[in-house]
Amino acid sequence: MALSAQDGINEAERAGLDKHGYLFGKKLTHSLSPFLHQVIYDHLNLHWSQLRLDSSDLQLFLDLVQHPSCFGASVTMPNKVAIIPYLDEMTDECRDVGACNTVFFKNRNGRRVLCGTNTDVIGIRDSFFYNVKDPALTYHDRPALVIGGGGAARSAIYALRKWMNVKEIYLVNRDASEVEAVIRDCASRGYGQDLLHISTAGQARNAAGPGAIVACVPDFVPQTAEEKLARQITEILLDKEHKGAMLEMCYNPTPFTALGMLAEKKGWDVILGTEALIWQGLEQDTYWTGNTIEGLPAEKVKAAIAANVAQRSQAKL
Repeated sequence: MALSAQDGINEAERAGLDKHGYLFGKKLTHSLSPFLHQVIYDHLNLHWSQLRLDSSDLQLFLDLVQHPSCFGASVTMPNKVAIIPYLDEMTDECRDVGACNTVFFKNRNGRRVLCGTNTDVIGIRDSFFYNVKDPALTYHDRPALVIGGGGAARSAIYALRKWMNVKEIYLVNRDASEVEAVIRDCASRGYGQDLLHISTAGQARNAAGPGAIVACVPDFVPQTAEEKLARQITEILLDKEHKGAMLEMCYNPTPFTALGMLAEKKGWDVILGTEALIWQGLEQDTYWTGNTIEGLPAEKVKAAIAANVAQRSQAKL
């Protein structure tokens, strides 16, 4: 039976919360988002919680967030792009990436204004900022590499281009048409300069080594010819003399991926995808709670996520 707006409101009221938010998307069972935010709210002594809304029904979502006790929502696939036309305001990050992962409210003339931002880009940026000791030696003024062709790849390009002082950005992906779409979209939004699709092993051998890598693909063994070629190109770039830092965005079902282990063996510093999850989540709560990042319990969140991941890993043994 489909969930109604009243069902959603009843769920929040049954929990006896002062305020509630939503995680709005599909296939949410294993998401760490509600857990992460609960650590923050408990630390701040807020009787708040984030409720899972496993749905792609935008009208249902829009009805639910109008409740006066709703503080906002995390938005995940497949709703990040679909929500855009319904927003009253967008931050630069939301507008430029073309995807919204965070809904929050402003009060204007007695009316609640529905606003959207994209904290995925902050999660990528801060994963490097908080884990790379010497950015100047590691990735400044060097090429970067983005592996993948979806929404996370666009967020990675935005973060690399806006904040990380990289030169050209290499794109490697199994699907050339996806890469063309990424380049076209980024160019139309003003941050598509110096994007280079590396599509052959020869191109990879002739390219200068990257300093920062963001891997935005699922953790699977390459099967098709296109997937095997993309992995071969990636390995050639990992084998370059300069060894920098790679953010492995995949963290489900585990952040310890085959590609991450491969990069580590080749001498790269690997940043787990849970780091991006943590920093984007902390950024979300600056919008919802009004705290600065410094006022939020980053170390407590990191410890809780690490313990949760370890517990999940043990459960699979």
